[in-house]
Order: sequence, then structure tokens, then C-alpha cells
Amino acid sequence: MALPLTPAEIVGLRGLGDRLDLHEVTEVYLPLSKLLNLYAAGAKQLHRATSDFLGQKSSSTPFVIGVAGSVAVGKSTIARLLRELLARWEDTPRVELVTTDGFLLPNAELQRRGLMDRKGFPESYDRRALLRFVSKIKSGVEEVRAPFYSHLSYDIVGDAEIVVRRPDVLIVEGLNVLQPARLPRDGMAIPFVSDFFNLSIYIDADAKVIEDWYVTRFMRLRQTAFQDPGAFFHRYAGLSLDEARIEALRIWTSINRKNLYENILPTRQRARLILRKGPDHRVETVSLRRI
Repeated sequence: MALPLTPAEIVGLRGLGDRLDLHEVTEVYLPLSKLLNLYAAGAKQLHRATSDFLGQKSSSTPFVIGVAGSVAVGKSTIARLLRELLARWEDTPRVELVTTDGFLLPNAELQRRGLMDRKGFPESYDRRALLRFVSKIKSGVEEVRAPFYSHLSYDIVGDAEIVVRRPDVLIVEGLNVLQPARLPRDGMAIPFVSDFFNLSIYIDADAKVIEDWYVTRFMRLRQTAFQDPGAFFHRYAGLSLDEARIEALRIWTSINRKNLYENILPTRQRARLILRKGPDHRVETVSLRRI
């Protein structure tokens, strides 16, 4: 298969600290995008066959892919890359990407509930809003809107939205997208976000390796985005190297590592596909559940 992206486009898709290159895209992500394209095309064919069998006329709905994994593991880069690659295939020209960051509760509400130190944990999201959004997508609603999240201000932007208009494929990327809901006690259905996924992907790596990536990214942000006076984390820009490293490790240990072990890692085996990364950020193994 010919690679549809140029080296410059691949560089533009990299997240901070990622080492995505032409070889890895060709060996891992291009064939993976074709596999996902085959799944999406197969879902459309099954929908048409089912509609004919039932004597109904209904258009197919978007093929939804969930991408989960820890902070700093490279979810965003992989989600962006898959969006670009999938859009190059004939059966899936319209591909949209939404992150669950937009469904975090606003900072003011998190502070009111005492949850600012648990931002990113399941309870920090407006899970009903996220469920409504994905449900509308899978119901074939023509236009569905999602809140917009700014990583600079570290908060929801009240007057901005992301509009999704019946794509062929929707990628939903986030920390806890594979998190199950509590079990019902009365037999009534409690849907999970992942119930609406056609396929789910978990990005995996050793926790100590992810810690190193997180600290490295924090140190780079200290010299870039944190320098902006309007940045939520601007206060870290003035830290010395040693102070910044200590603070990065504190945040990782008290928040992100805790979230990984309590909520994110336990969902790994719920994924249909697991991409396992090595210390150099390259994918070492690809595990696909066949049944």
C-alpha cells in the first residue's frame, strides 16, 4: 500500500515527545487504518443486508472507534494519525475526531465539588452529556455538537463548540472511554459509552515508561506553552529544572498514575485492539481480539 501522507504531514501530526516517523507509519498505522476501513465498510454492508431483510429503509450510521489509554501515552497523536489515514480510503472519506476532554466538568464546577485534583478521573466528566452525544451520533442525527476544551486555559470554552455532521467514521479519544458504568440493581439498562463503539483501541506501555514520557513532556511545556501568561500552568514556567522535575513527578504520582491504576489500566482487556509501545514510543506489538 502506498503511504498517502508526506513526511512533513507526519511531523505535523506528532504530539509533544512522540517520535512518529515514516517507517512506523508504513509498518504499523497504514495497515491498521486499512483494517479499520474494512471493518467500517463491513458494518455498512451488514446494515444494508439487515435493512433489506427486515424490509426497512434506513441509512447507515457512523462507525465509531474508541481510543483509550493513559495520560502521555500518545493517544492524541495516534487518533489524529488514524483520522488522516482513514480519510484517504475510498469507503471512509469523512472522518471526525472528538476528545472526551470537552466533556470534563468546567473548572468552576470541579472546584465546587472538590474535584480539581481528580480531573481526568471518571467522576470529573459530564458522563450523561457524553452518552447523549455518542447516542445521537449512532442514531444518525444530522448534526451533533460537543463542547470545546482548551488545553491552554485548562477549561471548557463556553462560546465554542465542535460540530459533527454524519461522518463515515467518528474517533472518540479519551482516558476513560472504556470505563464501564455501575451495574443496575433493578434490571434497568445503564449504558456505557463503549456500548456505542464499533471498535475500541487501547494504547499500552509500562507505567514507568509513561512516567518518563510525562515528565519529559512537562519539562518541554515549561519552556513552551507554560510561558504564555494566559496558560493555566503559567506558574510552572518560572520553576528551576529541579523544581519542575519534582513538581512533574508529584503530579504524575498523586493524580495520573493513580488514575491509571484505578480506572484506565483495568479497562485494557475490554479493548478489541491493543497497541503496546516500547520506551522509544514505537509500537512493539499489536494484539487483536479475533472473536
